Amino acid sequence: MNKELAVIAKHNFNSLGATHINCSTGDGLATVLQQQYDTIYIDPARRHSAKGKVFFLKDCEPNVVGKTEDILSHCETLLIKTSPMLDISVGLSELKNVVEIHVVAVDNEVKELLWLIRKNAPGTIAIKTVNITKTQVESFDFIHGTKELPSYGLPQRYLYEPNAAIMKAGAFASVSNAFVVLKLHINSHLYSSDELIEFSGRRFIIKQTIPYRKSEMRMHLAGIKANVATRNFPETVQVLRKKWKIKDGGEIYLFFTTDMNNERIVLICSKINS
Repeated sequence: MNKELAVIAKHNFNSLGATHINCSTGDGLATVLQQQYDTIYIDPARRHSAKGKVFFLKDCEPNVVGKTEDILSHCETLLIKTSPMLDISVGLSELKNVVEIHVVAVDNEVKELLWLIRKNAPGTIAIKTVNITKTQVESFDFIHGTKELPSYGLPQRYLYEPNAAIMKAGAFASVSNAFVVLKLHINSHLYSSDELIEFSGRRFIIKQTIPYRKSEMRMHLAGIKANVATRNFPETVQVLRKKWKIKDGGEIYLFFTTDMNNERIVLICSKINS
């Protein structure tokens, strides 16, 4: 849309030796609908002239909501990149013929959602999650909408916290069944097992489980140095640190959560480095 930016992009492509890329100005959606392609890739601009930074598809430019069937009449495959803030259920309500959703995280921070759309979509949608770190690539796939029931249990010897891509995808029941681990509570999204397994996320040894009571906190945790996280817990990390004078950092990890019996507990853990 911006001619100056198009000139700059063209210059940069040529400088990098990418001379096979053609740059055009104007309404990109209108332009591509004049020809036929194998694949169309759309990365809608997430800045709106009136609303500033946006992440809803309808606020991005171009607005592709309700237009995927028209676009598919000009290609076999459509790939759309959206904000990591976009709710997957909202995206599915706005986009038709979705075949796959790729949730891409780098160093446990979700960076992008990629929506793969094709003609004659089979009806099932594969969700593929990936977390890319300096040392490994964690992948976990599942089928959206599959009615799975996780197995629940009290904390055992090891604790597992799914990576950010899995959390974004909402694969909570699938994680329990795929890795054969026990979910601590329907809303806690923490898992446990007696034997150590490979897992797409962080792993911990549970040193001790204590009830969240004033006497127990004063005896075990008041004034210590630890990393603090909450999962399905009514108080925030900031409130807990201030309340119990917990210093930040160190080798101890504290998970304030709720177990399957709806009891508030604290898991005192040490991290297992992969």
